[in-house]
Amino acid sequence: MAPEAQIAFTGRFGSVEPHPLKARAGHPEYTGLLVLENAPERRGARNDFWHSDISCAPTPPSISVLHAITVPDGKGDTMFCNMYRAWDSLPDDLRQRLDGLTAEHSGEAIRQRNNAADTDGAKDIHVPPPEVHPVARRHPETGRRALYTNRFFTTRFSDRTAEESAPLLADLEMRATAPDNVYRHRWQPGDVLLWDNRCTMHYAVYDYDENEPRRLHRTTAAGERPE
Repeated sequence: MAPEAQIAFTGRFGSVEPHPLKARAGHPEYTGLLVLENAPERRGARNDFWHSDISCAPTPPSISVLHAITVPDGKGDTMFCNMYRAWDSLPDDLRQRLDGLTAEHSGEAIRQRNNAADTDGAKDIHVPPPEVHPVARRHPETGRRALYTNRFFTTRFSDRTAEESAPLLADLEMRATAPDNVYRHRWQPGDVLLWDNRCTMHYAVYDYDENEPRRLHRTTAAGERPE
């Protein structure tokens, strides 16, 4: 899939946007196309944590599209979990406790990640104040509820401190990422994968080194404010 085609395809789902925090340099020729690359001269910023893309934004992306250009054989998989199912399978009492609650999502974790050594992430990014989103968001097209917390961006529940929130955030992530709720995609060159950030989380497995090149092109379609 040529860059022009990927941008046009992504645009069928919403306006194609660059990274809101400018955490990585975009493609020099194509606005909205992000290059995720690992090579000896270009160490990619890590994404080996469960998250929904840029949930710290006021209007996080709805759809992400990832195209594999070069991938290390048998390595660099991406895992996905179903957040509809994560919400529906919570015990009734826990779901009732969380229903109607909100949580803060911050981009500070991106800044800290990018300041690690040997990454291509931008070092001097501006992190805006946290955004508050529902703990369970309603998908604007399906009407279904989906759990919408992740320990990377979600710092605390609005009615609790970060310290008080941490155990429950960890518990929710453990439930959401149970093995029977996870799909693991084993990349092959040329694969194009699309996912809906409003009802999934994903995790990029980092089991390769700088001598095993990996290059993917990512585009995202604009979303709406979670409700």
